[in-house]
Amino acid sequence: MKKNPLIVGNWKMNYTVAESLSFVAAFLHEMKAFGDTEVIIAAPFTTLYSLGVALSETTLKIAGQNLFWEESGAYTGEVSGVFLKDVGCSYVIIGHSERRQFFGETNQTVHKKIQAALKADLLPLICVGETLEERERGETLHVIERQLKEAIVDIPLSKIATGAIAYEPVWAIGTGKNATPGQAQEVHAMIRDWFARKGDTRTAESLRLLYGGSVKSTNSRDLLAQKDIDGALVGGASLDAKQFADIIRSLP
Repeated sequence: MKKNPLIVGNWKMNYTVAESLSFVAAFLHEMKAFGDTEVIIAAPFTTLYSLGVALSETTLKIAGQNLFWEESGAYTGEVSGVFLKDVGCSYVIIGHSERRQFFGETNQTVHKKIQAALKADLLPLICVGETLEERERGETLHVIERQLKEAIVDIPLSKIATGAIAYEPVWAIGTGKNATPGQAQEVHAMIRDWFARKGDTRTAESLRLLYGGSVKSTNSRDLLAQKDIDGALVGGASLDAKQFADIIRSLP
């Protein structure tokens, strides 16, 4: 089944409104057309509205980097799916390893946030990945399977498949290290097989699987050439307009 490639730039806690708009101008100058590739920028909350306005006449989409599971209420400092949708977001990242590491995100909170995203008509970009210790103990596939099972329990797989699953080995995020194409493909194949066993082959084949973890223009071509890798979740390299464009251009 043909799937449009998906490339997500996760800016994390970088760029003011002015810097964001400057990046977008440089990026659109660098890459004037995207073909059938879907490109998303996950920007800080403070820049989303301005980016949405600036990109309204383009095919670029915006995403939140996180959301809370309630629509409104006494939750100081949180942002709901309703708010993200209101400023023009199409997607939202859920369960990024930095959220798990620094802010206590668990498979259970990821589950609640996926439900909230779908209720707000946002497409979930669900992150999974193992630590270096878990990989060295040979637990990678077990860890990923547990994360999937606990995060999407009782949620129809067809709804999960409207978004994407991003495999991001924790040991490769922001470290300059990355999984080899073979290592990444092994995990992506396992994820697709897991969905096939839990749902049906058509749903599994339609699901877009992304690789994240120190993706750069120097390694993206080999990673994106793998059979079960349908795109990338790009961190630091997405802050450089030319390098981000080069990653998109490296798609087979």
